[in-house]
Amino acid sequence: MQDQRIEKIVAFAVIITKLLVIIYLAFVEVFRIGKLLREKLDAEFDISRKWASQAYSILKKRQAERKVAGV
Repeated sequence: MQDQRIEKIVAFAVIITKLLVIIYLAFVEVFRIGKLLREKLDAEFDISRKWASQAYSILKKRQAERKVAGV
């Protein structure tokens, strides 16, 4: 009787340990995916920032030309 109780407790502890390991590995994987996405998005945002900066400088240049032309 005592042996069965000990076996049940040990089995429960093993199940809980497995569950905790799975949860931990899931969190590690989620953070790894998040880090990779952030790196890829930073590269895309950098390209977008450069494009926006160039477009803004062209716009300002055209506005200055119109101002000089008196339009």
